[in-house]
Amino acid sequence: MNFQRGRMREDPEINLIPMIDVLLVILIFLMITTTYSKFAGLEINLPTADTQAAAEQSNEVNVVVTAGGEVLVNRSPVGGRDVAAIVAALKRASTGAKDPVVIINADAKATHQSVVDVMQAAQQAGLSHISFATQQTQR
Repeated sequence: MNFQRGRMREDPEINLIPMIDVLLVILIFLMITTTYSKFAGLEINLPTADTQAAAEQSNEVNVVVTAGGEVLVNRSPVGGRDVAAIVAALKRASTGAKDPVVIINADAKATHQSVVDVMQAAQQAGLSHISFATQQTQR
């Protein structure tokens, strides 16, 4: 029995305007809260520890960082501990070598800053291939 004869039934309708408003607000919120930062970094080749000892190549520049923070390039001490002195020593050591590789031998007690200074100096000297010497653990 239909008691509502004269009334026509309206089709249900979904109103999309509020949903679009909510999505626009979420989009604006995400755009405002997202941080756009550019990280500057050094490109380095991470070392691998093999059981075979690699022969020393002529294009290697060995840099030793002692526990006291002293820097030696190819076993000769660098005049100062600042980045500019290390850059000059690295440029002298890498002259004539084709695509030289900087191998950093850092003491376990060397400060992190001194190793970062060596990496920064290598970047400023135009030496892009950096590797860290590792020591195989005794089992």
